[in-house]
Amino acid sequence: MRVLGVDPGLTRCGVGVVEGVAGRPLTMLGVGVVRTPADAELGHRLVAVEQGIEEWLDTHRPEVVAVERVFSQHNVSTVMGTAQASAVAMLCAARRGIPVALHTPSEVKAAVTGSGRADKAQVGAMVTRLLRLAEPPKPADAADALALAICHIWRAPAQNRLQQAVAQHAQHAPKGRTR
Repeated sequence: MRVLGVDPGLTRCGVGVVEGVAGRPLTMLGVGVVRTPADAELGHRLVAVEQGIEEWLDTHRPEVVAVERVFSQHNVSTVMGTAQASAVAMLCAARRGIPVALHTPSEVKAAVTGSGRADKAQVGAMVTRLLRLAEPPKPADAADALALAICHIWRAPAQNRLQQAVAQHAQHAPKGRTR
């Protein structure tokens, strides 16, 4: 499975591509950051994020795009920019028919480090180790994007089994009564 992880942000949008399957060594195919100038107009920044993500989709042809689920933060302007960048990533994937998976920061941290409360340094260290890299990807947004891709690869088999079980249960559940 080839996954493009996206750590959304308006100034720095982390992107990373990981290939592999759960239980086997994973391979990093690329990592980087789509940057936009903080003083540029919002619309231009969103177009720049879109163009950057489109380039990554063209270059790496992922099967899935894993995006960090935006959660409430104290700084409303930060969460708005993050949500807007997240929407751009989802739009780019949907336009191409690529499935999108959303993972919370604590899900990603728990999957990669074993603790949902891990700090950025711990996530970076584990991404480095899991992908057998010489050093942690910089900036942290890039490492977070790789962590999202790793999380999705590891969690996807269990999520697929769960979805199949729910669908099967719904198929065999007794129908409601009619009068």
